[in-house]
Amino acid sequence: MSMLCETLKEDFLALAPLALVDTDYKAKGYQLDITVAPAQVVEAATIMNRRGYTLEAVTGVDWLASAGPKPAKKAAPAEGEEEPVEAPGAPVAEQMEVVYDYTNTGQELCRVVVRCRIPRANPELPTVSGVFSGANWHERETHDFFGIRFLGHPDLSPLLLPEDADFHPLLKDFRV
Repeated sequence: MSMLCETLKEDFLALAPLALVDTDYKAKGYQLDITVAPAQVVEAATIMNRRGYTLEAVTGVDWLASAGPKPAKKAAPAEGEEEPVEAPGAPVAEQMEVVYDYTNTGQELCRVVVRCRIPRANPELPTVSGVFSGANWHERETHDFFGIRFLGHPDLSPLLLPEDADFHPLLKDFRV
């Protein structure tokens, strides 16, 4: 792992994330996978900005369980995979996740994923658009498609959907 990533790990350990995992860049495409609480996303973005990272993308994940019978036994994660970190008080099937992809392409490459689990019943967390202005568009798109609200965002009006859209087409329970 690069020295840049090691320094970043120290910064995040001071933040006390829910999880911090070194990953194999060749297998995953990133070196660090960090899970933070909703109250920590702005501080996480601030750390990334202070260390010279750029925000590549913000997206959502709907963890709604698929219909049908549940497996009798939970499958073990594949080699190199980690168990998903659950938001406190909510089973994975009732959660959503916001994923932030960061990159530093200075003298050393270091790609980082910062994740935040939120309850599906109340999908909201603070905006990072005050730290990375480019997050504005990404958060609007994530709101359009998943219904995740970014508190403090300057304009969550539809970006790609019609202005009168009252649906979020990437939710797993969305029906056409």
